[in-house]
Amino acid sequence: MSGKVWRAIDVVVAAEAREAIEYGLMEAGALGTETVETNHGRAQVIGYFEAETGVETVRQELLNALQIHSCAPTMLIDFRAREVADQDWLTEWKKHWQPVEVGRFVIAPPWFDTESLAAASGLRRRGENDHILIRINPGMAFGTGTHETTRLCLKALEKYFAGGSFLDVGTGTGILAIAAAKLAVDARVVAYDTDADAVEIAKDNARLNDIDQRIDFRVGCVDEHTASADLVCANLTAPVIVELLSPLLSVTCGRLVLSGILDSQFEMVNRRLMQLAASVNEVMQDGEWLALVI
Repeated sequence: MSGKVWRAIDVVVAAEAREAIEYGLMEAGALGTETVETNHGRAQVIGYFEAETGVETVRQELLNALQIHSCAPTMLIDFRAREVADQDWLTEWKKHWQPVEVGRFVIAPPWFDTESLAAASGLRRRGENDHILIRINPGMAFGTGTHETTRLCLKALEKYFAGGSFLDVGTGTGILAIAAAKLAVDARVVAYDTDADAVEIAKDNARLNDIDQRIDFRVGCVDEHTASADLVCANLTAPVIVELLSPLLSVTCGRLVLSGILDSQFEMVNRRLMQLAASVNEVMQDGEWLALVI
């Protein structure tokens, strides 16, 4: 374990503004988030950043996010910054992260043994052959299956991917690429992320699931040299999706799934799709979050 130090920003917010704060932390460049529900109508949301991240910049992004979500600024009750060591990050995840079921997928941390996993996730009820187990060690990247945007992508993957080729844009922890590789054993799976650290975490998670040889992880983003895929998934944010829509459409030879979009941002994304002569075939929703299937 390295001696690297991160900046954690603890936010206490009115419970109904929780998703706005999660979104704001992502927009501010958080490398990971953790949400702890509390009593009295409040929630605590923690964002983890590089140590040099400007605290006031994050605060302004949170206020912007509250405005986008039509939440009052007074819903931001408390805001504090602190330093966190790598080992403290993992300790906190071990305290709070439980297995998550999304369709056939069961996402679990590596420290759950088989018996604990069966008890926590209901695998005994479902039957051992009726699930696809994905073990994820979160490190400092998004994608543990707990966020609405990731759940929507997993549901779309199960519904639309029957094999062939899969392209994961913004892979984070690698969860979607790993899910695709486990869902279709002969699939060609390529995963991109602009964050080199996230790519290393994704590779570690692929090794944890014994499929690291079946996924091509790359640092960067889609461009004119990217091979097309039967299913392309981009779990990003709405502004980034709008910016990348043209190359994303060009590398899609089947279906394109766009996730990380708030329902209030649908028109912005749909307007750009129409400009590119593309249309939405299905809208999937989880809370305030949307995934568009093109």
